[in-house]
Amino acid sequence: MSQSSSRLLGVISRNALQAVPTVIGIVILNFLLLQLAPGDAADVMAGESGAATEETMTMLRQRFGLDLPLLSQLAAYLGNLAQGSLGFSPRYNMPVAELIGQRLPGTLLLMGFALTIALALGILLGAIMALNRGRWADRVISIGSLLFYSIPGFWIGLMLIVVFSVRLGWLPSGGSETIGAGLTGVEGLLDRLRHMVLPGTSLALFYVAIYARLTRAAVLEVSSRDFVRTAAAKGLSRTEIASRHILRNALLPVTTLAGMHFGGILGGAVVVETVYSWPGLGRLAFEAVMRRDFNVLLGILLLSSLLVIFVNMVVDLVQAWLDPRIEVGT
Repeated sequence: MSQSSSRLLGVISRNALQAVPTVIGIVILNFLLLQLAPGDAADVMAGESGAATEETMTMLRQRFGLDLPLLSQLAAYLGNLAQGSLGFSPRYNMPVAELIGQRLPGTLLLMGFALTIALALGILLGAIMALNRGRWADRVISIGSLLFYSIPGFWIGLMLIVVFSVRLGWLPSGGSETIGAGLTGVEGLLDRLRHMVLPGTSLALFYVAIYARLTRAAVLEVSSRDFVRTAAAKGLSRTEIASRHILRNALLPVTTLAGMHFGGILGGAVVVETVYSWPGLGRLAFEAVMRRDFNVLLGILLLSSLLVIFVNMVVDLVQAWLDPRIEVGT
């Protein structure tokens, strides 16, 4: 096995060992914090029915285990997790794992689309700003970055709907596909992409502004280092210097921040999916909070934590590949 492969395996092993106590702590903390929320699923179901007797409320709480002491509920929840079960949703009348499995692909697709846009456009704009430092292109993009960084995501989403759906009629205003169209194959894929453009862009623009500014600063900082001047003295072309030396080193802080922002993108999906009626985990989490379906919310929080840990592990691998000087122990 090569030294590079062994180093990458060391990074994976270290992150996996650190993830175990982190996940356990997250599970317990999430469970205890949700117990502080007022009401439960039985209260919401009784309120929706218009009337409920004391006997009915007691029966509902006994059925869903809500009448047990706090530690007993925690022990039951941890026992279900040990058996690979996320519990049962009283509101949707189905296993939580099955419910999350239906919504997870939509959220992952939306987040992957948004993160791809944010990184690609942010790095491109940041490089353009750095190459045109002090010129009009640098100033215009800087002002645009500051603008998108300052505007709330939900307002951007609403404005995109007004412009591109209501005024121009180019893109759909919500949903994940055309209802009743029954499109398949390439037509179905294109239809889904059309529905994804506005929510994905709304989710990405805030991070485009951050990555553009960060890439600009990183490129300018790396460009002033000695190894770049040495590469130029050796006669390497500007393209080789930019791709092999400047951009590769400038991407290190960008990838670090992208890993940290993954959780924020997941949180921002709650607002975006609600605005665009996108069927994903964010909208499901909002519905679970409103309906006090804590089993569903706990499942979403656990899965979100695992996704963030996994993405940060991938970021460590990318950084170890970008910079061989990064050792397993750092």
